[in-house]
This record gives sequence, C-alpha cells and structure tokens, in this order.
Amino acid sequence: MKNEKGVIIKVENINKTFKLPHEKNTSIKNIIINPLRKRTFERQQVLKNINIDIKKGEFFGIIGRNGSGKSTLLKLMAGIYSPDSGLIHINGNLTPFIELGVGFNPELTGRENVYLNGALLGFNRKEMKDMYDEIVEFEIVEFAEIKKFMDQKLKNYSSGMQVRLAFSIAIRVNTDILIIDEVLAVGDILFQEKCFQVFKNIKKSKTTVVFVSHDLNSLKEFCDRIAIIDRGKLVDIGDPSKMVMEYEALVAETEDVSHEEYDKHEEITKSRSRPGTGDYNIEKVEVINNDGKKAKHLLENESFTVRVYYRSNKNIPSFVCGISITDIDGVSLIGPNTKDSKFKLPGIKPQSEGYINAFFSTNLLSSGVYFITVGLFDSLVSKPLDYYEKAVKFKIIGGANHGKFNIEPKWSNHKTSR
Repeated sequence: MKNEKGVIIKVENINKTFKLPHEKNTSIKNIIINPLRKRTFERQQVLKNINIDIKKGEFFGIIGRNGSGKSTLLKLMAGIYSPDSGLIHINGNLTPFIELGVGFNPELTGRENVYLNGALLGFNRKEMKDMYDEIVEFEIVEFAEIKKFMDQKLKNYSSGMQVRLAFSIAIRVNTDILIIDEVLAVGDILFQEKCFQVFKNIKKSKTTVVFVSHDLNSLKEFCDRIAIIDRGKLVDIGDPSKMVMEYEALVAETEDVSHEEYDKHEEITKSRSRPGTGDYNIEKVEVINNDGKKAKHLLENESFTVRVYYRSNKNIPSFVCGISITDIDGVSLIGPNTKDSKFKLPGIKPQSEGYINAFFSTNLLSSGVYFITVGLFDSLVSKPLDYYEKAVKFKIIGGANHGKFNIEPKWSNHKTSR
C-alpha cells in the first residue's frame, strides 16, 4: 500500500464468498449411515470488488439493507474473516464492537465478565478495578440495582443489558479505530442517549469510527461520510444527507409493486363495487414523476402529476374530477377539484376514453407514505359517477420528518432587552 496521507483504513478490491451447504448432517447417526454421501454447496458472493478509503479521525457510516454485506465487511476489517481476494490495510490499533456476546461467558457473573472482557481488550486487573464503578454506572441507570444485576450470571441478562455492558467496556479502550455494528438497535432510549454523548466525545477525540446502523438520523448527525452497500456491491460514498436520501430511494424501488402485481391489484379493484352511477369509470390512477415516468416514490420538493384515466359509458355534458391526498392514517391533507380550480371538463361520447392530469408544481409533502383517492362527479358535484378510494400509494423520500408538510419559515432574531 502506498502511504496515502490521512488514510487509516484502505479496502482494496475485496471479494468474499461463503459456502452454503444444500444439506447438513444434524446427528452422528446421519454421518454413520451416510459416510460417503457427497456434500454439495452453493456459493454466495457476499462482497464484490469493494474499494473504500477511510481517513484518520473520520466518523464513517455504512448503510444497506439486511443481507447486503455490511457486517461481513466490518468483520473483514476486524480480521475475524479473511477475504477471498483483495487487501485491507489498517494503520493503527483497532477495537471491534461487532457481535453481542463475543468475549462473554454466560456462566460467569456480570462482574466477572467485566474483568474477563477487559482482559481480552488488553486491560490489566488494576486498570479494570479502577474502571469498574464507572463501567457499571454507565451500564445501569439506577445505581441501586448494580449489585442485584452484576452478581447474577450473564445468561440471566437480557440482550439489552448484555450489549450495554459490552459497549461500556469497549468505549474505554485506548484505540485508534473503533468499529461499531448496530449497537443502537438493542438498547433502550436512555442507553441510546448515552451512546450519542459518547459519539460526540469520540468525534472530539478524533478517534476513527466505522459505524453500521439502520438509524438514519444518527448516521446523518454523526457521520462525516456514508457508504451505501447493496447486494454486496458499493453503490456510492458521499455526504450523509445525500447518501441517506439515495439509500431511501433504493429501498423504495425495491418495495415498489411489480407491474404484474400492480395490474392485478387494479383488476381486482375495478371488479369491486365502487360508489357511483357508473356513467364514467376511473380506469386507473398513476403518479408521474419529474422525468415523465410512473413512480411509486418521489423526492421531497419534486414536482409531480396525478394522472387519472377514465372511460365514459354515457354522454354527460360535463363532469368534475376531484383528488384527495391522505396520510397513512387516512387524514386528508389536500383535496382540489376541477370545479374549484375553474377548469371545465367537457363531456365526451359514450365508450370514449381519456385522462386528466393534475400537475403539482410545488410539492410541500414531508417524507412519508401517502394515498391518493380520486372521484368523478356530475357538474354540480351532487352525485359521484365513480369514486376510487386509495387508488395509489406513494412515498415521499427526504430528510423532513416533522409534520406532514415541508415548509421552511424565514427565521429572524430580535433582541428586546439586555
């Protein structure tokens, strides 16, 4: 490796494959009965040509869906696994906090495990004795309960208690690099708050941290850069806010209903009895994105079009189209219609088809899941011709998580006294 200035972890062309047995012998009897049976395997490539440079003092995040290869990459960095090909260069001392229970003995008490785990991390007994009270106070919120838990066997601890105890020891190691995998997923709110304070202190100390988490808000708050890994491949590396938005879009694409399933859903819905006279039918409803394509997700502030396809069964001089956008709880957020907007829709001949576009040039919806309900009415809006409830489900992706509308005020500060 070239001595690249400021790089403390260099991952070069890493590939990792696991063998998955098609069947396994679960007992000695099976082995004796079938000693010559050839065992077959399926190869699963978990990581494919990964290249990442992590700088000294950087708080580096990694995100990806379950099974994408994040934890495998951390274990390769920690030396727990060896790559099939490629190299990982570590320029400093590394402490991994990857798997719950590593270095713990379930038959020993919490107190004994503190000393055991500390010894594995390189502390001598005197250092552990000096740190013991501090570790226990971090791990247990109510100090009066320390003795009650610390002298019980670890196998009686909850998973949350175990991870808190392990984390409180790991953060006290004098290390150059700390690798953390999903520590926030197990702890309660109070523990998470303590973790956040620890993370702030770590950032000040310029310790390098590699952090894997599904908590996107924490990643955005603490990370200097984030890498996205999907299906074993590196998708992108960059600014935390941008990467979180890109990751959410990636997940949303996966969650999208396939065209076949969507068409099937439409056919089932069309066959159901819906409110209305049946003079006009709503054939389907689509959300169209900025690129003019049918979409199941939009970015915050992205303009969009609601397209309503209809068919006439009877000649009516004119009709009205109304659209309602509701949140996931069914609360109506907006409900425009062509009559209020003074846009006249003329009648058409029976058995004719067409579509109506409702273009939203301003999209103030915050990130979240929404539904679109569409109704066709007579010109007086006195009776429905067809009413399609929850015709489309779509998602807004972005960082605005407070409230239903992403409206930024213009802030100012005015001093009125000393």
